[in-house]
Amino acid sequence: MDDLAHLAAVRRESDAADLARALAFVRDFARRKAPREVAVPGGVAVLDERYPGSYDDNKLLVWEEADPREVLRAADEALAGRAHRLVEVHDDRLGEAFAPVLARAGYTHAVNLVMAFRGDVPDDPPPAERLGLAELLPVLRREWRQSLPEAGDEVVEALARRAEARTAGAETVAFRGVRAPGGELAARADLYVHGGVAQIEDVHTAPAHRGRGHARALMGALLAEAAGAELVFLVADAADWPKDFYARLGFAGLGRTHSFLRA
Repeated sequence: MDDLAHLAAVRRESDAADLARALAFVRDFARRKAPREVAVPGGVAVLDERYPGSYDDNKLLVWEEADPREVLRAADEALAGRAHRLVEVHDDRLGEAFAPVLARAGYTHAVNLVMAFRGDVPDDPPPAERLGLAELLPVLRREWRQSLPEAGDEVVEALARRAEARTAGAETVAFRGVRAPGGELAARADLYVHGGVAQIEDVHTAPAHRGRGHARALMGALLAEAAGAELVFLVADAADWPKDFYARLGFAGLGRTHSFLRA
């Protein structure tokens, strides 16, 4: 094996190890913050009765070999009483195998890209502002009212308050933001750190402040804050433009996961 082939093989092994570590982090985060979990074929269901309408807080996580028909039955049992069914498959091959069976059962299929930071941490970026829940919750309520104008106050409140449960998911759960010159919160995101791994999640720029570099500034601050972690990663929609933005910042794809939703 020549040097280039050897380096490529080492890189593939490193990427595979980082992918496994990132996906274990995602599963463990979901399980730590869930009040209840139930064993299902190939994985677990995480359940939170406080937020029955929340997809993220009530779903199946599957990462080991399983019969998709048994997974469908388990989803109906574990998520009984919910208006949705969500199955996340943390194995690309398994997700592809599940796709035709779940499609026939009325599930829509989405693919996510797990991306690890492989670039250089920005030099001395301005720090992001620490956001407490008292300040974050009104922002989340406003965002949900904008995206779901038909939803009632009770639904909006439950969707916003899901952030409270995230604090149980990792050793460090930090809410960060950057402001526009006028003082309004322009962009925000979560940073989770546990066991030497860091995940950047829920990156959002207010519509009125998009295209002005706020998300880039926020990401620079988060990468600097997480610089001591052995692995920094995020999960992006494989079919949407943010993955390209993250790639320009130095993130590289490790592998894919699959989400199946019936709502």
